[in-house]
Amino acid sequence: MVRVWLVIGVVAALLYIYSIVDCALAERDRVRGLPKAAWVPIVIVFPLIGAILWFAIGRPRRDRQAGPRTVAPDDDPDFLRNLERDRQQQERIRRLERELSDLDDTPKKKSGDTDGRRDA
Repeated sequence: MVRVWLVIGVVAALLYIYSIVDCALAERDRVRGLPKAAWVPIVIVFPLIGAILWFAIGRPRRDRQAGPRTVAPDDDPDFLRNLERDRQQQERIRRLERELSDLDDTPKKKSGDTDGRRDA
């Protein structure tokens, strides 16, 4: 029975500490119910009840749209647009490289130069 009370005491202490820290670090504008200046003393004076009330009533809700939203690549229009742009750039690079290699393969002959090389 002592172990049960010990575990309950540890859990209550952790809940108390976490609720104080969470209340102290919460943004003043987003706290619900009462002003933040009222929540901190409530949580401190009434440890277990204040912590439960903080999490039930006062704690700011998470914005589901505020954080980064992950989208599958095939659903992201920017990703698809970038893929098309990259494909077009790669095709253009291949075409230009082919044209350059064709120009290198056909050397220009100058007057008096029979093999296309210039030796100094």
